[in-house]
Amino acid sequence: MRQARWFPSLWQLATLLPWIATPLLPALAAHAEPPRTLTLATWNLEWLMTPQTHAMLRPFCTRDGEGGGRARSIPCDVARDLARGPQDYERLAAYAQRLDADVIAIQEVDGPAAAKLVFPDHDFCFTARRAVQNNGFAIRRSRGIRYRCDIDVHTLAVGHEHLRAGVQMTLFPDSAQELHLLGVHLKSGCAAERLDSGGEACELLAKQVLPLKAWIDAQARAGHRFMLLGDFNRRLARERGAARDAAGRLVSMWPELAAPDLPGAELVSLTADQPYLKCHVTERHGAYIDHIVAGEKAAQRWLPATLRRVSYVQSDAARLKLSDHCPLSVQYRLLP
Repeated sequence: MRQARWFPSLWQLATLLPWIATPLLPALAAHAEPPRTLTLATWNLEWLMTPQTHAMLRPFCTRDGEGGGRARSIPCDVARDLARGPQDYERLAAYAQRLDADVIAIQEVDGPAAAKLVFPDHDFCFTARRAVQNNGFAIRRSRGIRYRCDIDVHTLAVGHEHLRAGVQMTLFPDSAQELHLLGVHLKSGCAAERLDSGGEACELLAKQVLPLKAWIDAQARAGHRFMLLGDFNRRLARERGAARDAAGRLVSMWPELAAPDLPGAELVSLTADQPYLKCHVTERHGAYIDHIVAGEKAAQRWLPATLRRVSYVQSDAARLKLSDHCPLSVQYRLLP
């Protein structure tokens, strides 16, 4: 008698062969009914890495004024002050649950292993930068979200080894719901000064405006719905007046980005004219530098009244190593 053949189920394959299951499981989502709305968010997680990575890099930390000769290095103040323990990761994960977002642009994260400590039920797209600080997206598995991780936008690093590439992703590719996302973490140190003020930070931030504008124009030219999310390190809502001076020098970021060169390139900022919501009571900042920005087609589908910031409980902020940023989110309609 011929022996019956055993054909393993997908669940069994996932259990027995996890290296195969990773590409197979997202394929199931391709046939799932897409949700009607998504919650999109951005969150800078301040040098998030695994405890093992922190312990390995700590003895070789880089002090102020020293050259960053090693790609895998952390500043000595991070080595000293951000040695996170189990309770820190648990509370960060609890705030991620409270955020309850479907797609989160995350910054200052050392790849998927670190991100899973905060987002255990998510998949990820990450930039391939070897340094500890990377940009990424966390995508919740349970919503049937089809996505494609696209190539890194290296031009945002403007040829500088310490600056970060942009992470690019397409939601529901090749469908009526297609949405293109760019996650950014721009140069710090020039939140409010004129871009032509002469400091190195402002000079580098000014250089990043050109590749940002080029990405926006490329999306508009292709007729895409698109959004930019992340840590812009710039108080965009406070930038008024002209983008350039009489000599044509760039002085402001938002007026330059928001002035459309092409049909479809007009931008809307979620935080424009919105009161600032502090991350915790004693936070010293008074204006957003984390932003969610949409092209005009995408802005027609987001729900600005759903702007939400998940603040930290003051006692958590005082005693735990959370982050110097907290999440910002908005709901987006996939279907008209």
